[in-house]
Amino acid sequence: MLKSHMDLIEKQLIATSKIPANSGHSLHKGTPREAFIKQFLQSHLPETVSIGTGEIIDHQSLPGQQRNQFDIVIYKKNYPKLDFGGGINGFLIESVIATIEVKSTLTSPELENAIKAAKNSKSLIKSVTQSFSTGYIPPAILNFIVAYDGPQNMSTVHGWIPKIHDSLTISCPSLSTDSNQRMSTPSPSIDGIFILEKGFLYFDNAPIGFINDSVRQQNPNSKWVFCNSNDGNLLLFFLLLLEATANIQGQWLNHSPYLESFQVQGVQFV
Repeated sequence: MLKSHMDLIEKQLIATSKIPANSGHSLHKGTPREAFIKQFLQSHLPETVSIGTGEIIDHQSLPGQQRNQFDIVIYKKNYPKLDFGGGINGFLIESVIATIEVKSTLTSPELENAIKAAKNSKSLIKSVTQSFSTGYIPPAILNFIVAYDGPQNMSTVHGWIPKIHDSLTISCPSLSTDSNQRMSTPSPSIDGIFILEKGFLYFDNAPIGFINDSVRQQNPNSKWVFCNSNDGNLLLFFLLLLEATANIQGQWLNHSPYLESFQVQGVQFV
């Protein structure tokens, strides 16, 4: 039932994405396609999280500092956010679970931009107080790409990644052949790429997937999993997000680092 449902939505997304193609401006094509993905997420993910658009900050972020804007940000509802107006927000890194970049057509330059943004988001520093946790907790913010079109073969996309990493001096960590240890090692950039009705690629540190430890022991240097597939891509994407959001954390914001520059003159004590 779940796969059938997601496969039908995957086909529906492809069909509805053709409507804005009649527009004469690229922005008018891309924005509705982002909205289609956002609507899918809002209607399927647990209500413990919310969906937004904007940039991500930590306690070291400065006013006016150049930051990446993300098409979709999945964040915890019990944390504050900054309202910049026009539906654009500043999300505290402590609240962010995942980001999603939506592409009409995935190209190597588009992937490079997404990898840069992912690297920047993973460099932000969380300031939290934690007492307990249960369930799968991602080792870092997750960064995904969902594309409506792209190369016919996902091996092409896989071939782009090491070249982009080299050009950006991004080092890809070694991964243990033990699945539990792999899950605690974050991707240095992108976590997954899903091209609707064409295929998927993901960094092999996820709690679910198609590779087991025995295969990893035979291929100890492998880091990525990819497949050409006409269906199941949206389902895998949804399951990865579901795993990342279906946990319980006794964790809250430590706001002190955000207030280090907050000083006033003339305070009196009587």
